[in-house]
Amino acid sequence: MKSLAVLLTFCTINCFGQGDETGVKNTINQFFEGMRKSDTLLIKTTLAPTIVFQTIIQKKDSSTRVATEDVQEFLSVVSKPHPQIYDERITFDDIKIDGALAMVWAPYKFYVGEQFSHCGVDAFQLVKLNGEWKIQYIIDTRRKEACP
Repeated sequence: MKSLAVLLTFCTINCFGQGDETGVKNTINQFFEGMRKSDTLLIKTTLAPTIVFQTIIQKKDSSTRVATEDVQEFLSVVSKPHPQIYDERITFDDIKIDGALAMVWAPYKFYVGEQFSHCGVDAFQLVKLNGEWKIQYIIDTRRKEACP
């Protein structure tokens, strides 16, 4: 009987976390699938109402700046006809979940069609709203060299 209690406790802690991890990955994968398809409606289904996009910019003088990107402008760029697919290929390096909050660290390589453009790391914060994982915050780094 004691081993059953231990098993149930383990499954409660780990089984539900695995389902949430899958949900988090699915949300992020759907976001990038929307980019590849130029489908802003698909992208919007992954975003929290108060989404924030930021990028870290390393300037030529070695200073660092954080730029906030306009979400509507991003959606406009993605939706405009372009001959090449915008393809951001990520690796889920680390996922942390606590209740309705998730953090994802995801190295990426970005391609325009088959042409490599840049690489870096995406850091996502997701929130579970009405039972669904939504992207609340994305910040990334961008570089053309030292890509894994």
